[in-house]
Amino acid sequence: MRFIDSHTHLADPAFADDASGVIARARAAGAVALVAIGESLAAAERARLIADAHPGFVRFTAGVHPHDAAEFDAARDIPHLRALIHAGAVAVGECGLDYHYDHSPRPLQRRAFAEQLALANDTHRPVVVHTREAEDDTIAMVREAGAAGIGGVLHCFTGSHALADAGLEAGWYISFSGIVTFKKWDDDELLRLVPNDRLLVESDAPYLAPVPHRGKRNEPAWVAHTVERVAAARGVEPSELGDLVTANAQRLFGLHEA
Repeated sequence: MRFIDSHTHLADPAFADDASGVIARARAAGAVALVAIGESLAAAERARLIADAHPGFVRFTAGVHPHDAAEFDAARDIPHLRALIHAGAVAVGECGLDYHYDHSPRPLQRRAFAEQLALANDTHRPVVVHTREAEDDTIAMVREAGAAGIGGVLHCFTGSHALADAGLEAGWYISFSGIVTFKKWDDDELLRLVPNDRLLVESDAPYLAPVPHRGKRNEPAWVAHTVERVAAARGVEPSELGDLVTANAQRLFGLHEA
């Protein structure tokens, strides 16, 4: 089986002591590439260093998470993000809206998200979007972004079919994590709704370890379990689905196999 982990937090302190081992295990499990998410400027800088140490196999993104939108300063942060893009970041994000925790005021979340969408448009990069309990505003902003030609992915998707439809209509991708292996998952119809050419998988490591590893520190190698689960729901072989998600991630992020 081949796959690309389209969303992993390799720069997280949980991997500080064994990032190289995590990456080696991902390769052994069939990973073609890993997209290391920079959900803050500091995380993006760490992700860049990891990518530099594993050229071609690890790529990185740069953005500001909605939890940190209250501290977002466009005049300061957009130039920094732009510099990281020029240094090789393949996407803007993780950015978006989170109305579940509301760690930042909602108007400031929308402003930070809009600024990063504009940066993605200007730099011809896709966006990696986090959304939780913010469907109406996410749908509106995704539709506007899609109309402007901005591409992206709704990551770790657990939202409604309406939100998925809005993303797909905008030309975006939908990514599923290990959540789809949990006993509480009950929406295989959603797993079948996404067209073959818009489907991605991810670990979101170190979070959301799939069954049979639930409760442990997650890592990219275990995306194989998510591939198997999504393949079963769609009635295809895991190897076929792995090839699909590999090609899709390569297309979205402009990746080439190492």
